[in-house]
Amino acid sequence: MAQGRTWRKSTYSDGTVNSDCVEVSLAHNALVRDSKNVDAVLAFSAQAWQALVGQVKAPS
Repeated sequence: MAQGRTWRKSTYSDGTVNSDCVEVSLAHNALVRDSKNVDAVLAFSAQAWQALVGQVKAPS
């Protein structure tokens, strides 16, 4: 499922290759993983990912 996908690190990462952080891969769905454990992946549909991001960005 996660093979052959491009992963993007969180902007809160220090930007180095070996830094531990959250990574996301957006294609037809959204996959989220911890860079320390790349075998464990959370999968979201595109609609669920958009709803999650919208809630996180919403003013409180």
